[in-house]
Amino acid sequence: MSQAKASLDTGSRAGARARRGVATFVGMTLLALAACGPVPREAGINDPYEASNRRTHEFNKTVDSAFFRGEDDQPAGPVSRTLYNVGSNLGLPGKVVNSLLQGRPEPAIKNTFRFLINSTLGLGGIFDPAGSSFSLPETDTDFGETLHVWGVGEGAYVELPFVGPSTERDTLGILVDFVINPLNALPERERVAASALRLGGHFAKRRIYSSTIDSVLYDSADSYVQGRLLYLQNRRFELNGEEMSDAYAYDPYDDPALQ
Repeated sequence: MSQAKASLDTGSRAGARARRGVATFVGMTLLALAACGPVPREAGINDPYEASNRRTHEFNKTVDSAFFRGEDDQPAGPVSRTLYNVGSNLGLPGKVVNSLLQGRPEPAIKNTFRFLINSTLGLGGIFDPAGSSFSLPETDTDFGETLHVWGVGEGAYVELPFVGPSTERDTLGILVDFVINPLNALPERERVAASALRLGGHFAKRRIYSSTIDSVLYDSADSYVQGRLLYLQNRRFELNGEEMSDAYAYDPYDDPALQ
């Protein structure tokens, strides 16, 4: 027993050192990035990896078709809604950190109170008294937006396995969000449970928005182009508050080659 315990303690210390090392590297990277000035707002489509992106897209469609397509057209049930709510609630601490890194204390404070209220009165996020009774809607953000605020450019468009559309900046943001998530400070068992619930929330989100996602993936003339367009339009609107210019709002249904 003592030897096993010693081994576990050694493994825990090694894991902690590894996490500190990654955090130190990320911190140094962030300090360097913070020195960047503002960048012009992106326009057009920057997709030099289209060939490999299309292969990843087909892989993602295959996975999606195997696990999600073919479900009935009924609205998402209470289990999906509950899992989505809990997963969203567990994502709030990371959003608080990003709001602070962006120099935006107001959404950080609101998301903090939202998390505390829904974690207690809302029974761990199952219910949403923060939104319904206290007028505290979630303010969504991530480290990709933090990089944007710091002046880091969008980079090339990429499609990630299992994740879907992204950009080089947002891909880095996903990795950093994983490292700086305050839930990483929880004991191992609670940390694993929280991660599992957040993953389940992402699956539930796919179920809740199935009709919209299915129309893009399976009803578009070119689902890759349509998904890329929608992602860049929505992301740039989130970050800049404006749509892509009409010159770049390409609709695959208007492409004569696809008629």
